[in-house]
Amino acid sequence: MAEKIKYRVIQRTTRWQVIFCFFPFLCESVICQLQYSIYEEQRLGYVIGNIANDLGVSAEELSSRKFHIVSRSKKQYLNVHLENGDLYVADRIDREALCGMQQNCFLNIEAVMENPLHFYTINVEIQDVNDNSPSFSKSVFDIGISESAVLGAHFALGSAKDPDLGNNSIQSYKLSANDHFGLLEKVNMDGRKYPELVLEKPLDREKKNSSVLILSAFDGGTPSKTGTSLIRIVVTDVNDNYPLFNKDTYRVTVSENAAIGSLVIDLHATDADEGSNGQITYLFNDIENAQGIFAINTLNGSVQITGKLDYEVATNYEMTVEAKDGGGLVSYCKLLVQVSDVNDNAPDILITSFSDTIPEDSPVGTVIALVNLDDLDSGENGEVVGQISESLPFHLISSSGNYYKLVTSIDLDRETTSEYNITIKAEDKGSPQLTNNKTIRLILTDVNDNAPVFEKMDYVAYIQENNPSGSSFFRVHATDPDINENGKVVYMILTDIIEDMPLSSYVSINTVSGVLYAQRSFDYERLREFYIQVMAKDSGSPSPSRSANTTVKICITDQNDNAPKILYPSQDSEAASVFEFIPHFSTKGYLVTKVVAVDADSGHNAWLSYHLLQVPDPSFLIIGQNTGEIRITRDLQETDALRQRIVVM
Repeated sequence: MAEKIKYRVIQRTTRWQVIFCFFPFLCESVICQLQYSIYEEQRLGYVIGNIANDLGVSAEELSSRKFHIVSRSKKQYLNVHLENGDLYVADRIDREALCGMQQNCFLNIEAVMENPLHFYTINVEIQDVNDNSPSFSKSVFDIGISESAVLGAHFALGSAKDPDLGNNSIQSYKLSANDHFGLLEKVNMDGRKYPELVLEKPLDREKKNSSVLILSAFDGGTPSKTGTSLIRIVVTDVNDNYPLFNKDTYRVTVSENAAIGSLVIDLHATDADEGSNGQITYLFNDIENAQGIFAINTLNGSVQITGKLDYEVATNYEMTVEAKDGGGLVSYCKLLVQVSDVNDNAPDILITSFSDTIPEDSPVGTVIALVNLDDLDSGENGEVVGQISESLPFHLISSSGNYYKLVTSIDLDRETTSEYNITIKAEDKGSPQLTNNKTIRLILTDVNDNAPVFEKMDYVAYIQENNPSGSSFFRVHATDPDINENGKVVYMILTDIIEDMPLSSYVSINTVSGVLYAQRSFDYERLREFYIQVMAKDSGSPSPSRSANTTVKICITDQNDNAPKILYPSQDSEAASVFEFIPHFSTKGYLVTKVVAVDADSGHNAWLSYHLLQVPDPSFLIIGQNTGEIRITRDLQETDALRQRIVVM
């Protein structure tokens, strides 16, 4: 099990003011930091520690609160078993691939746990193991040494490299047994050891013009690892001056957007010898991670860019440059190239814990998503500010580090706006400024917050008397802006009794359509109008549902279903005829009698007209069509019949 270095939980309340707003925000956050230490190259599935135990929560809570690692790397080196809370190795961890020669190597990962929202930083220190052997940049080093070289002369050799650290890196060199040379280890300013040949006995080219030695490099690991290279020595005639650089180390800074072919530096070494012994050629002796990125002109020492620089991939390069004269003498210098950042990366927007639907009655401050803004650039080029349109009912609240919470800023109403396309804009502070946008779609789900509404507050319905029982005669209609069950309207009649009779014996209503039906045949002469209360209720849940009421005035219209009734002369008498007497001296216009009749109907149906159906011919009587008055049309004469029989309709 890995060693757990440190665990601390800091809970604090932070108060700040957002300068470009006009009111303060108060936020509560929990920042948890876990730190572990493991050796590199552990097997896949190796358990580093238990996140649940170290955070003081159960494994079930990790799962229910959706604990997850937020990773931007192409590889996810670590993962968590939500079943038991174990943090384990998910991919091969090579410290040298991750951190190169850096002394301290950490895997820094971020994790999020929801409900409530917590952020965690997990730092895993990757410790070195002795998994690399020393290696030389060349399998064979060719060295030309003049036979006139003095005793004690030093000859620089190419150093070995071991990407491991501390005792696991190179600790010593050893030279195979020979008659002329010893080995000296020189420590440079950076603490690295460089081997040099030391001439201990005079050379005689005529006796021996070449030698092959074995140079071994040892690291301090247990067990120790070694690397070897051959030193092929050619004894030459006198070439007693070495090429010389004016510096041991050259430092230069280039921009990451420097064009291919751009000059990095002109290196120049001098050699006091003449002829071929003074002609210098340049080449890279140890180029490490700069292979294909830089090239050197072998004749003049100018270093140029041959590949694409990227500050986000490598911030610096270290190269060893060799200057060799025509006589085989060699000297070395270090070239350190620092890459400067330019704003060539747009901000990246990562959205996690996103709820794509929320109820329309969600309270102000409801968290919709957790937004992480990141920029691979450095300095101001990597500082990112997030924003959304001010016209939307949402805003971003800075939470922790580069994290923002997207929350509601006002009350929402689905009936006004049912969905939103929220565009999050990220801007860095570089020059030129780079931006990035990401749009998310949020849908509001309906709640039953609207009551049905009738088209009218009061209705008047008409139905003609003598209607068939069960016939429809009117329809009320209400609408509800909610949807689904919340907007489904049903109708019912609230009135119970009409004229001491159950309402159900008068009218009924279709609960779905709102159509009113007559349950009996109405008689205008008995009932002319009545009122009912109709309620429209939605089917929303949870209870209570919402409702609205309206009043319907039902008017029964008249039909000509009653014959006129003669009141005078009275029809109650058993006699078939009624007698009226006319004085013999009556003159024209004399009122004989007046027929009075009524009709139980109304309106035009009750307008009466009077007519004589049976009259003697000639007759001297006439009836008023509208008044029913019977008068004589002329003066009576002696010859007129004393008896006249007429029938009035």
